[in-house]
Amino acid sequence: MINWIKWLVFGALTLLVVAIAALYTTLHLSLPTLEGNSASYHVTAPTDLSRDGLGQAVIKANDIFDAAYALGFAHAQDRFFQMDLQRRAASGSLSQWVGEKALEVDKKARFHQFEKRAKAAFENLPSRQQELLVRYAHGVNDALSEYTLPPFEYLAAGVAIKQWLPTDSILVIYSMYLDLQATQVELDLAREALLSTFGSDIYGFITQPSNYQAALDASEIPLLDAPIPAYPASLRSPNATPILHSPTKAPPESTDEETAIARAQYNGTELPDIGSNNWAVTGKHTVSGAGLLANDMHLSLRVPIIWYRAQLNYQESGSNVQMTGVTLPGLPGIVVGTNGHIAWGFTNANLDNVDWVELTETTTTKTVTEKIALPEGEHDFTFEVSQFGPVRELNGKRYALNWVAHHPFSANLNIVNFGTAKNVEAAIKIGKRLAIPTQNLVVVDENGNAAWLPGGAVLARQQASFTAVKERDVESTPTRAEDLPQVVNPAMGRIWTANARVISAEDFKQWGDGGYALGARGQQIRDRLFEKDTFNETDFYAIQLDNHAQFLIPWQHLLYGLLTLQDVEFKPDLTYLNTWNECACEDSVGYTLVKYFRQEVVQTLFGSLLLNLDEQGVNSRTLLRGIEPAVWQLIHSQPKSWLPTDTESFDELLVDAYRRAKHKLLDKYSPVEANMDTLAWGKVNTLSVKHPFASQIPFVGNMLNMQQVEGFGDTYMPAVQSTGFGASQRLFVSPGHLEDAILTLPGGQSGHPLSEFFTAGFNDYATHAATPLLPSASVFTRTFYNKEVK
Repeated sequence: MINWIKWLVFGALTLLVVAIAALYTTLHLSLPTLEGNSASYHVTAPTDLSRDGLGQAVIKANDIFDAAYALGFAHAQDRFFQMDLQRRAASGSLSQWVGEKALEVDKKARFHQFEKRAKAAFENLPSRQQELLVRYAHGVNDALSEYTLPPFEYLAAGVAIKQWLPTDSILVIYSMYLDLQATQVELDLAREALLSTFGSDIYGFITQPSNYQAALDASEIPLLDAPIPAYPASLRSPNATPILHSPTKAPPESTDEETAIARAQYNGTELPDIGSNNWAVTGKHTVSGAGLLANDMHLSLRVPIIWYRAQLNYQESGSNVQMTGVTLPGLPGIVVGTNGHIAWGFTNANLDNVDWVELTETTTTKTVTEKIALPEGEHDFTFEVSQFGPVRELNGKRYALNWVAHHPFSANLNIVNFGTAKNVEAAIKIGKRLAIPTQNLVVVDENGNAAWLPGGAVLARQQASFTAVKERDVESTPTRAEDLPQVVNPAMGRIWTANARVISAEDFKQWGDGGYALGARGQQIRDRLFEKDTFNETDFYAIQLDNHAQFLIPWQHLLYGLLTLQDVEFKPDLTYLNTWNECACEDSVGYTLVKYFRQEVVQTLFGSLLLNLDEQGVNSRTLLRGIEPAVWQLIHSQPKSWLPTDTESFDELLVDAYRRAKHKLLDKYSPVEANMDTLAWGKVNTLSVKHPFASQIPFVGNMLNMQQVEGFGDTYMPAVQSTGFGASQRLFVSPGHLEDAILTLPGGQSGHPLSEFFTAGFNDYATHAATPLLPSASVFTRTFYNKEVK
């Protein structure tokens, strides 16, 4: 019997070893060839594609078209799975890979008909840019033709690789519109639902401006000057009010399904502030006299990471061009970086680019059916389209979406023109013609100049809209805005943006609010920039890593005061709050308690109202970004109408909210021991950069992920980080002084788990080290020759 068990175990281990060896061999066969010579009809002169020690692609080409070919080749070798995900996300084709669980995501994308729009946008491009996309696509497809076996993601999903089309690069631009502006689409509809459901008083109270905004001209929008409105009477009936209970009180039994649903806890939290930080100083504030730029774009973090390091070297109009920075796989050109004369960076600008058009009863629409492929069969998705755009229904009314992304002028490749810009003035001219999701473009040059402007496609309008507009007020043919604000060499010598309002209060009337961040992060960056007179790259890195909890200090004071009145129950809690160190630090339990206390208070005060909006089919979370002023007005004024029906005072409401927050945390992180030390912020907010397929691969799936790192940052501070969201790159650069420039990324260049570049660079990101921007010595080189040249 014992021998039989031994042989059984031995056999199982043997099968496991064989399986692992087979998996390794299969993966190894899909590794790209990084060395050697190739002949191609798609380059005009010898073109080198090298990789340095980090895997950074260094391209030396005769012209920009040959450089585009080589970059397409490099992207396909290292990141084709990512490129495929981007085009599938925009075209609504993810369900073919992962099945019905992606159907709702695909439906949202199909609503915009981006595949059809990509063709129109391509036809709208200048012939030079069309040729760039064609040559880039040739590079991608030549790399795909070399695969012995496709990347493991395709083997795992059982999906064949499709060739890359020039229009697929336009889809990649649209995927960024979905990432960066889709919240605007939801926000305007949520505002409309809020206004039409609860009236102008509640609408104005919840959407009032923030006193945290730090516009570049220091202008302020007046805060709400009106009494706090009474809590909506329609939500105070027994069948409509979510009754929120202290864990020490047993909730009453519900007698019907409607009451039970109404009493459900609202769990909505603020959406992440997608779009990032950037700032700059003029040469008056650097030792060298050149401008200095910092940029960190905040996006979801996953494997492979979104950005790809590259340097492009080519000639244009008889001059040498060298561009170094990050590229977006799927597109030719450097997105953020430097050409040695200028440096540029982006953050999401959040100017208003969306109109929901309220249709009349007589407005004609047509029915569109999109067929979404599944692993087996297909799903029909049907919706209405009007002359103004695709149509949704809300509370019996029809609304058509007019979004800048729906128009051919929303996408171009003008960003490649930064390669030849020699100064800020030239960069501004290029920035005004960019067609990407509208960004805060900050640019500096080697002569010490610095500027800000909205770079990207913006809908022309006389006045901003915040809720739905009437059909009669819509321009028959939407056009692109031309006369946008800008700031060049401000007297203070400093520029900052952080997704909040940068434009003046006067310009706000025209360009509106497409979902600004609260402003606390931008305010903190501004304050840091005035703490010194002279800066270098290391100083800027310190600002980017600033996790001081300035925003939460009033909340800590409030909570500490409340718990002090009941110190017997909360004596241990007070110790943690007293030693919270005012930072989102790895060892701070107090920070965790304060953050989740605030969240629970917001959910308690506004939960039933926001649940009502969710039931109408809108996304109420979009309204939470600006909720802070209303919350504090309620806390200070304590109107009785805003108390839940079973609560006698605001102190009781706030203490009960803290109890719930703490118990939720302990139930999640220490359900047995209820050990408060497990709530240290670094553990609660652990950075986990994961591959989307990792959880689906048994035993070895975790090897696809980056090493977990204790979290140190959060929202509302420059060091933005959650478990899977944060700075997707960290760039610090002064044109003319690139030897000191820094670029760190949260992952490696290659998406292949057996590549030596799979994790290269991640440790620098995790430890906040300074990875050089410029490439090191070449490790591999691939040279492409023209096939017709003998």
